[in-house]
Amino acid sequence: MTILNLREIKKHFGATTALNGVDLDLQKGEVHALIGENGAGKSTLMNVLFGALRPDGGTMTLNGRAYAPGNTLDSRMSGISLIHQELLLAPHMSAAENILMGNEPRRFGWLDRGAMNTQARKVLDSFDHPEIDPEAKVGSLSIAAQQIVEICRAIAARSEIILMDEPTSSLPRDDVRRLFAQIRRLSAEGISIIYISHFLEEIREVADTFTVLRDGKSVASGKIADVSDDYLISNMVGRSVEKLFPAREHPKDAETVLDVIELSAPPRLKSASFELKRGEILGIAGLMGSGRSELVRALFCIETAVSGSIILNGKTIHATNGSPAARIRQGVGYLSEDRKTEGLALALSIGDNLTMTRYSACSRYGWLNLGKQSDQAEKLIDDVGIKAQDAAQKVAALSGGNQQKVAIARLIYQDADVLLLDEPTRGIDIGSKAQVYRTIAECAEKGKAVLLISSYLPELFGMCDRLAVMSRGRLTAARPISDWTPESAMRAAIGGNETQTAN
Repeated sequence: MTILNLREIKKHFGATTALNGVDLDLQKGEVHALIGENGAGKSTLMNVLFGALRPDGGTMTLNGRAYAPGNTLDSRMSGISLIHQELLLAPHMSAAENILMGNEPRRFGWLDRGAMNTQARKVLDSFDHPEIDPEAKVGSLSIAAQQIVEICRAIAARSEIILMDEPTSSLPRDDVRRLFAQIRRLSAEGISIIYISHFLEEIREVADTFTVLRDGKSVASGKIADVSDDYLISNMVGRSVEKLFPAREHPKDAETVLDVIELSAPPRLKSASFELKRGEILGIAGLMGSGRSELVRALFCIETAVSGSIILNGKTIHATNGSPAARIRQGVGYLSEDRKTEGLALALSIGDNLTMTRYSACSRYGWLNLGKQSDQAEKLIDDVGIKAQDAAQKVAALSGGNQQKVAIARLIYQDADVLLLDEPTRGIDIGSKAQVYRTIAECAEKGKAVLLISSYLPELFGMCDRLAVMSRGRLTAARPISDWTPESAMRAAIGGNETQTAN
């Protein structure tokens, strides 16, 4: 039974065409994957379905009746919920208040906080995270915990259709498995799901059918079991992607650029020691909350280290005090996992974002040369494959994946000796991932030292020369990637025999 039908959906933003004829059919109880590159129109289509945007053309029917939501409340009343790629939570409100927003239990006309917390805990329990307190302010939670709250809100609404836009982007593998179990349970109960993901293995694991978008059009659809990954990728990008990870030679006898000795930043980071060599990509794996992000944040002075030593290019630098500005001057570049809050100045142009950590390269006598800035930014836009009108476009107007590319391109422009990359391909499509991997490999070939943190083990095994694993705030010894397997890395992450701190 077809529950949702879309025909020739179109949407324009000025001269930009976001959707240019999208067709999609969703069956009751079906999990339908929506696949495409960044900028293909996936998130725009979700916002049209959710009533956040009005289409410029085409028709939509829901349960056989015309569907034209005037706003997001209309869509919720029609039984449609959306899990956003960019989290849309109220940070000053509790987890329970966010989960049950609009569906709060009441008693004699008054909000029943006890019942609300109990109901929220019941939904949260399905993800087995007792540390996420229903009464905790969402703004105090980690990005991964906030992602779980966002997912729980849609599940608690018991909608007829749930739109999931990159729901696993901030989740470790165990939570991904729990989410998939929830999806299967919801599907068995007759709830339909449209699922957006750049991970084809996820799509194969959870989806029944698919639609591929390219340049705002639906170009392929069918049963996911009937097609190959090559077929999906070639339809996404309009060409075949021969190899995702670039071929690299592991550096030998390279000089040590960064030497970290027993760095500690409680409560998450207890002790981390490692050496990072010129031309090397050193990977760090670990579960959510293990302290891996806190390690790079402490190195970049965003979080305060209480002890430890840092030697950069043979010189000892302050580990327990300093600033991000000082680290930039010392030749360290940092890519945050939270591009929206920390990684970008969304209100500024692409050109300003790309050049802000090295204005000296496009200025003279303290004055910014706008023409030179624009030329340099346009070159980076082409090199990294950012889909944008020009360098003057506001970063806020870009898709999430293209925003991520801007953050990565800024590091290239900064020309730092050490690159600290926290989840560099989060929210990036397959074709763009291949491009980003080539960019990272090129940085290493030019002698940059790269520290790569990722939740995606294939990424670490495909890109890294050596690997270390963070578990409960302690970092294992870094070993050649050939000494590891995905199974041994996971054992180390959960606290197995591998978790001895390196020296």
